[in-house]
Amino acid sequence: MSSYRRLKRPGATLFLTVNLFDRGSNLLTRHIDILRDAVRRTIADKPFTIDAWVVLPDHMHCIWTLPEGDADYSKRVGMLKARFSRELGKLGLVPGRSGDSPTPPANPFGAVGGRSMESGGPLAGRVGLSPDLRGGLAQSRWDEAPVWQKRFWEHHIRDAEDY
Repeated sequence: MSSYRRLKRPGATLFLTVNLFDRGSNLLTRHIDILRDAVRRTIADKPFTIDAWVVLPDHMHCIWTLPEGDADYSKRVGMLKARFSRELGKLGLVPGRSGDSPTPPANPFGAVGGRSMESGGPLAGRVGLSPDLRGGLAQSRWDEAPVWQKRFWEHHIRDAEDY
């Protein structure tokens, strides 16, 4: 798996794009109240300033300014994504998160390297990845459907013109 290096500038202003796993979903706008609560709770734990925020049905764009001396925007994004996902799961709004029996989903990607992933393929046995996601699309527990894309996009705002 690739190892991404993210620029870390304390007090930076950043433009972020965060996408849902299902780009055809409308979870963000349909459950905006849950998203707002996740944002409030994240700011309470790891403060930042919201300069702008656009929420679309399947992704969002944000401009945040971090506190002086703090460069950990990745932690904030992770907290926000986790809180939103967890609340959806509690309400039974995420497929596979509210059921009692962890049944792995079907594998739409077929075989990898000539062998199926379930029967000893090169990615078989990777604990924590459901069979349809072992190809690196997103990490998930056996009983969970992913809500968010694993990664997000960020751009550090360099100056007033860039802003």
